[in-house]
Amino acid sequence: MRYALQMLWHERARYTAGVLAVAFSAVLIALQVGLLLGLFKITSIPIDYTSADLWIGSTAVPSVDLGKPIPKTFLSRVAGLPGVHMPEVYIANFANFTKPTGGTELCFLLGSSLDDGAAGALTLLTKEQRDALTMPFAIIVDESDVKRLGLEDAHGPKPKINGKEVTVVGTVRGLKSLAAPWVFCSLYTARQLLGPLLPADHVTYLLARCDSPQRAQEVARYLRERYADDMTAYTAAEFSFGSRWYWLTRTKAGLAIGYAAFLGLIVGMVITAQTLYSATAANAREFAILLALGVPRWRIAGLVVTQAFWIGVIGVSLAYPVCLGLKYLALQFATDVDLRWQILAGTAVLTVAMALLAGLFALRSVQQIEPMTLLR
Repeated sequence: MRYALQMLWHERARYTAGVLAVAFSAVLIALQVGLLLGLFKITSIPIDYTSADLWIGSTAVPSVDLGKPIPKTFLSRVAGLPGVHMPEVYIANFANFTKPTGGTELCFLLGSSLDDGAAGALTLLTKEQRDALTMPFAIIVDESDVKRLGLEDAHGPKPKINGKEVTVVGTVRGLKSLAAPWVFCSLYTARQLLGPLLPADHVTYLLARCDSPQRAQEVARYLRERYADDMTAYTAAEFSFGSRWYWLTRTKAGLAIGYAAFLGLIVGMVITAQTLYSATAANAREFAILLALGVPRWRIAGLVVTQAFWIGVIGVSLAYPVCLGLKYLALQFATDVDLRWQILAGTAVLTVAMALLAGLFALRSVQQIEPMTLLR
């Protein structure tokens, strides 16, 4: 291993292309996956920015924006369970947003309790914003959707939702939407705006806090088994992951980005294999001497594979600072690149494995080396 590192250092110009190819592959894989996860985090914003531990909705609801109305009487199934705080209702449904500048947009209406400590209240809302939302037909949107919804002129005509005038009382930041803009309001406003679309004795979800995450898992499991016919229950983490996974697989975006990352991996492997092959061929005379001195061929092959391993490690080491720099750059354009440690670790394993595979391909040059070449 030490000899392999010495060879890489003394002939670094020869191996630079391989190291850069590995680094390129690692950057491409990490950023593609990070962009994908960052993009689909948007789909679970209503879950991630509330403090509820339990989400209870209609049967087999795959994503937070696809919940069906359930009777409010289901509250009695949750209230009183040990370790569960008083549940509350939550309304979530698509609505038609009429822009004051003309035209319409599909929006997603989110109505929750606005009391202090409410499980469904958006955690980013200030006390003043929650007080403002208690006014009938008051709404808050993300500032990234202001232009899209035609709300630049605060003193102009009022927008409408489902044909009813609403008042924008504030904006939040960091809750941009993927398709339909999120519109936050009180339970009263949501019910009034949805009208006959939501029966009076129905809501979309029931939310509750639990004493601990473990208790939330136990209660969710109990409710799923006990009432499997007409409702389901998730912990917040399960529902958040399920919503992201649904849209990831539904839109095929994961397949497209995965394919691009795979191409980057192939390009990196080909360049690394060619670099190692050329370097081994260039050192054929030195290797032939070693063979003539009785060094087994497998040890020379091991040297080449060890070089491939270190090329992978060095390439990944160079890639990580680049990934973090590009993530910071993306944030300047309000683009989230989710580079959690699992992604970085997975990228390292995959890229080093690719480099080792490239090293195995390069071994064919070792097989062609013969001590007799010294006599020519």
